[in-house]
Amino acid sequence: MKIKVISLIIILLPIYLKTVAQTPANLFKVATRFINTLSSAEQKLAIYSFDDKKRVLWTNLPVGQVPRPGIRYGDLSDSSRLVFHRVLTEILSSQGYLKTTSIMQLDDILNVLYQKAFDDGKIKKELLTMTQNLKWDHGNYYISFFGMPTMNGNWSFNLGGHHIALSMTTDGKKISVSPYFIGTDPSEVKSGKYAGLRVLSKEEDYGFLLVHSLNEAQKAKAILSQSIPKDIITNPKSKQRIDTYDGISAGEFNEVQKVYLKFTIQEYVHNFEHEKAHEILDKMKKSGFKNMYFAWIGSLENNKPHYYMIHSPEFLIEYDNVGFQNDGNHIHAIFRETGDDFGEDILKQHYIESHK
Repeated sequence: MKIKVISLIIILLPIYLKTVAQTPANLFKVATRFINTLSSAEQKLAIYSFDDKKRVLWTNLPVGQVPRPGIRYGDLSDSSRLVFHRVLTEILSSQGYLKTTSIMQLDDILNVLYQKAFDDGKIKKELLTMTQNLKWDHGNYYISFFGMPTMNGNWSFNLGGHHIALSMTTDGKKISVSPYFIGTDPSEVKSGKYAGLRVLSKEEDYGFLLVHSLNEAQKAKAILSQSIPKDIITNPKSKQRIDTYDGISAGEFNEVQKVYLKFTIQEYVHNFEHEKAHEILDKMKKSGFKNMYFAWIGSLENNKPHYYMIHSPEFLIEYDNVGFQNDGNHIHAIFRETGDDFGEDILKQHYIESHK
């Protein structure tokens, strides 16, 4: 009997996994459900042509400085919000989903902190007004679709706002989630009832864990002497792209250091749903440690400006913690798959196959 049960599980498990795992078909279903909750006027705000140039644009600036395309999250009905969160959990893991929604909530906390600072006489009215004009707000995140969701064609989903730029592109067969930008201000809440909250804690902690594990000879290679970037180098306003491998090759790491590097990379990659995360990790595994490079700039102490980068032919991770006050309490971080920003690689392959 036990053998029969085990055999049945082996047969049915792949069928079950297809119903719960991330697939273009499941993304199509949940995205269509969300769009069907919107009124015709809301759909006009949310849906663009797949060829619209805004599809391949992103920004890490507040909405008050750079407006976003799409429908405002704060204007959604409860029924739409319920399904929207299902869209997020189809694209992201529980870890990635909680980070994303916590970053949205952090905007409200930031507003409270500035208001409290003004009430306590620590900042002037002009600074408070300036921050309010930046429109930090849990509701000021915008949802857009480029192309109508379909089972077999090209379409994209974007979520954009202060410290979030999430882009998912699919051709009906494969899924791209590059670039994925996240940030936190503050990276550690210093006062009030949320004091101690660190939404992107492990991105910071694992970076320090790795750099402190290096011996002096390794640090001499990994730690660059240049000025700390004021933002991620590949920020949307910059034309600069990273096409060199700086720092130290992970091929020079000992086994413990390789584990710490894995921890750091997985903290970014496991923001995505299981299927996509392991697709990325499998590519990295094939490439090998010798082709991965780790570079550090700035302080080796918490709450002081610092930056790190992990780079290989398959991916780029940038992490920058500087802050406008140079206090090392404002994180910008990004994960990019090489050659696949906004689905570039899968769309190229889709074009080749459809024109055979």
